[in-house]
Amino acid sequence: MLKKITPILIVAAIEPVLPFWSALGFKEVVAVPHGDKIGFVILVCDNVEVMYQTEASAEADTPNSLKGPRPIGAAAVYIEVDDFDAIEKLIPNDAPVVTPRRVAPYGSTEIFVRDPAGNIIGFAQPG
Repeated sequence: MLKKITPILIVAAIEPVLPFWSALGFKEVVAVPHGDKIGFVILVCDNVEVMYQTEASAEADTPNSLKGPRPIGAAAVYIEVDDFDAIEKLIPNDAPVVTPRRVAPYGSTEIFVRDPAGNIIGFAQPG
């Protein structure tokens, strides 16, 4: 029935987040323009996929999608990895650390940082 889940992070601009994901080994596999900027992008590394869409592109695609009782804002994404030390070394030095490397109560080694758009990105290796 269910096959896959992929976050679509809504941001003011996509271009500032691209170097962050590129440093982590993600490749741009789809980029859809919106005006003279990127309006939507799919980034992939191994079997992990993340998407970004600009507010302007989302509003044009699905009018009123950003309206409601709770406006879309920063989100959190949790990515499981098989080599924590390797991924930790790839995190850009300028990425603000929200939660430094720790072992969580459920046994995972993890770190949480912010992408340039303000979203929280967590990387974790199960213990």
